[in-house]
Amino acid sequence: MNTKVLKTLEYNKIIEQLISKTSSRMGKELSSSLVPYCDIDTIRSKQKETSEAATMILRRGSLALGGLKDIRSSIKRLAIGGDLSQVELLNIGEVLRVSRHVKSYAKSAKDSNTANNLDTIYGLFDAIEVLNPLYKEITRCIISEEEISDDASHELYNIRRQMKVSNGKIKEHLNKIITSSTYKNMLQDPIITLRNDRYCVPVKQEYRGSFKGMIHDQSASGSTLFIEPMSVVELNNKIKELFTKEKQEIEKILAILSSMCFEHKEELAGNMKILTEIDFIFAKGELSISLGGTEPIFNNDKYINIKKGRHPLLDKKTVVPIDIHLGREFTTLMITGPNTGGKTVTLKTVGLLTLMGQAGLHIPAFDKSELAIFDDLFADIGDEQSIEQSLSTFSSHMTNIIDILQNATDNSLVLFDELGAGTDPTEGAALAMAILENLHKKQVLTIATTHYSELKVYALSTKGVENACCEFDVKTLRPTYKLLIGIPGKSNAFAISKRLGLTDNIIEDAKELLEHKEIRFEDLITELEISKKTTIMEKEKALKYSKEAEELKNKVTMQREKIQKQKDKILTEAREEAYKILNTAKDDADNIIKSMNKLRTNSDNSKEMEMQRSKLRSSISSLEKNLSTGIKTKKANTKSPKDLKAGDTVFVSTFNQKGTVLEPPNAKGDVQVQLGIMKTKVNIKNLSYVKSAEVNYNNKAPKNKNNISSKSMSISPEYDVRGRSVEEALGELDKFLDDAYLSHLPQITIIHGKGTGTLRAAIHTFLRKVKYVKSFRIGKYGEGESGVTIVEFK
Repeated sequence: MNTKVLKTLEYNKIIEQLISKTSSRMGKELSSSLVPYCDIDTIRSKQKETSEAATMILRRGSLALGGLKDIRSSIKRLAIGGDLSQVELLNIGEVLRVSRHVKSYAKSAKDSNTANNLDTIYGLFDAIEVLNPLYKEITRCIISEEEISDDASHELYNIRRQMKVSNGKIKEHLNKIITSSTYKNMLQDPIITLRNDRYCVPVKQEYRGSFKGMIHDQSASGSTLFIEPMSVVELNNKIKELFTKEKQEIEKILAILSSMCFEHKEELAGNMKILTEIDFIFAKGELSISLGGTEPIFNNDKYINIKKGRHPLLDKKTVVPIDIHLGREFTTLMITGPNTGGKTVTLKTVGLLTLMGQAGLHIPAFDKSELAIFDDLFADIGDEQSIEQSLSTFSSHMTNIIDILQNATDNSLVLFDELGAGTDPTEGAALAMAILENLHKKQVLTIATTHYSELKVYALSTKGVENACCEFDVKTLRPTYKLLIGIPGKSNAFAISKRLGLTDNIIEDAKELLEHKEIRFEDLITELEISKKTTIMEKEKALKYSKEAEELKNKVTMQREKIQKQKDKILTEAREEAYKILNTAKDDADNIIKSMNKLRTNSDNSKEMEMQRSKLRSSISSLEKNLSTGIKTKKANTKSPKDLKAGDTVFVSTFNQKGTVLEPPNAKGDVQVQLGIMKTKVNIKNLSYVKSAEVNYNNKAPKNKNNISSKSMSISPEYDVRGRSVEEALGELDKFLDDAYLSHLPQITIIHGKGTGTLRAAIHTFLRKVKYVKSFRIGKYGEGESGVTIVEFK
C-alpha cells in the first residue's frame, strides 16, 4: 500500500496513539512499523488478537509491563561468548520479573474463568519461560547498578569484612592524630578526607616539613596539603589490595551469572520476542477501548457498510456518526453539499477506518460494521478550501489524479475531494465526469465530493453511481454532518444569502439568470431531501416500535413462564401438604382404634371395631386418590332446585363443593349456604340437590357414619350445647369432636352460653383430656366472648 495515502489520511496520528499505549521500547518500535495488511486471513487473525486483548483488559484490568528492558544486545553478546555487565544482568533480571508477572496475570484470569475464547493470547502466555532459578540468583547477587551483595559469594564476604576492619583501624589512628595537641596547630581542619582512594588529613603549607607523610593533593590556593601520615601508609596499602581483590571477585561473580544466562539465551530471546508481542497486542486493546472501537467484519466482495462510524481523531463526544455503504447497488458515491458540511470528514473517515481495520486495529463504529479488503487505497484530498485556487494547485491535484488513474485496479479504493475544482467550472465538471466514468468502467470503488450540478445529474442518470449529501439546516445556517445516501445535495446559496440579509430583489434577479431547468433541478433536490428524511424518520420509528414490541413479547413470555412455575409450585406444595395431612390422619385413626380395641374385652365388639377401622382407612384412601388425581369440576344442574329449606344438602357449582342450606332463598334468589367453616350467599341458579343424608348436629348424627369425605363437606363448624346437662353435653361433644377432627376442620366453636359457668368449666376440663385438641380459648369480641369456646385441632 502506498505510503502517501497513510499521511494524507493521518494514519500516522493513529500510530502515535498506539505507541503511547505501549510500555517498552520494543513495543513502540513494533507499533511504529505497523502498516495495513492485504491478506484477509492475516487481518482476521490480527483483529482477533485485538479483540482478545480488549476483552482481557475489560475483565481483568490492564497488564502492567513497566520495567520491560531491551536485552537484545546482551543476548547477542552472550551468543559470541562475552560476559555481561552488572547493568545488563539487572536488565535480564527485570525481563524475568516481567515474565513472572505476566504468568501470574494469566493464571489469575484462568482461575476466574476469564480465559474463554482467548486462545491467541493464552498461546503467547503459555510460551513464556519463567526461569525462576536464574531470576533468584541474579536478584540475590546484584542489589543495584552500583552495588553487589556481600552474600554474592563467600570470598566477597570475607574481603569486605577485612576492608571494614582495616578502614576501622585507619580511622581510629587518624582520629588520634586530628585530636592530638601535637598536630592541632598543623591541621587546617580536624577532619579525615579521601584522596586517590587513600585516607589523608589537611595540613597547613607551612608545616609541610614537620608533618611526616606522603602528599597526595593540595588545595587550589596551595595553602592546604592533603597528606597521608606515614603511620597509616601500610594500612592504606592493604585496603588498596583488598579493593583489587574485591574487583576481581565481582568480575568472577558476573562471569558466573553470565554463564548461567548463556545456558538460557534461547529462552531469554524467546521471552523477549513474546513480551514485545504482548505489549503491542495489549496496546491495540487499550486503543480500542479508548476509541470505543469494535471488530469489523471483513469480506472479499468489495462491500463497505460502516454503521455509526466516527472519525477517530475527532472528539467522540461531539463528532456526529455517519452511516455509509458502498459496493453492492453502486460502486461510485457522489457526495454533494455546502462547504464545512462534513464531506471531507466523511471521505477521511471511510479511508482511515479502512486502513485501521486492515492493520488489525478496531474501528470506532457500531458492532458488525463491514469493510472490504483493498490491495491499495488512493486519496486526493487537499486541505485548501479557498474558492480562489491557483493553477499550480490544480496542476498538483491533476498530477495526483493521473497517478491514481494509472495505478488503481478493481481491488482499490479511491477517494476524491472536490474533484475537478480549481479550473473553469464547465471544463472541470467535464473532466470530473470523464475521470469518474473511467474508474466506474474498471469497477473501482470510488467516493468523490463535488459542487458541480452536472455531476449530480451524472449520478442520477448512470447505473452503479449514487448521489449522497451532507445535510444542512437552512434555518440555523449550520450543517448537521449527517450523510444522506440517495439524494444529491443543494448548494443552498440563495437560502443562505437570504438568511444573512441579502435583499429579495437581488435574489430574484439571480434566480432569473439561472435557466429554468436548473431551478427545477434544485427544487427536485429539495423534494428528494425532504422525502428521504421523512423515510429515514419513519424507518427509525418503525424499528423503535418493532424493538418495543419484541421487548414486550419477551416480557409477556417470561411472565407467563413465571406464573406457570409459581402455579406448579403451589400445586405441588398443596399436594404435599394434603398427603402429609392424610398420613397424619391415617396414623391417628389407627392409634385411636387400636386403643379402643385394647379397652374392649368382648370379641364381638372387637370384630365390629376392626370393620369400622377398615372402612375408615378405605374412605381416607379414596380421599387421597382424589387429591392425587385432582378434583374434577362437576357441571351445575340445569334445573334450579325448588322449595329449598334450612338443612338441605346442596352442590354449589361455583365452588365445586357440597354445602348445607342455612336460610331459604330471598326475593333475589340468593341462598345462604354453609361450606365447611365458611358461610356465603349463592344464587339458586348455581345450586343443585344432593341426595345424601342430612347432617345436623343439633339433632342427630348422620346415618352414613363412615363417609368421611361427604362429612367434611357438610359438617357444621359450630356446636350448640345450651340447655343441656353436663352429662348430655359431654356425651354429644365427644362424638362431635371425633367427627370434626376426622373431617379435617382446623377449628370449631362450642356454644355453651354464659350462665353460671358450670357447663363451660366442665367442657374445658373435658377438652384438656382430648389428645388431638391443640388448644382452646374463650371467644373474642365479635365471636361470642365468654359464651363460646374456640377449639383448635392438632
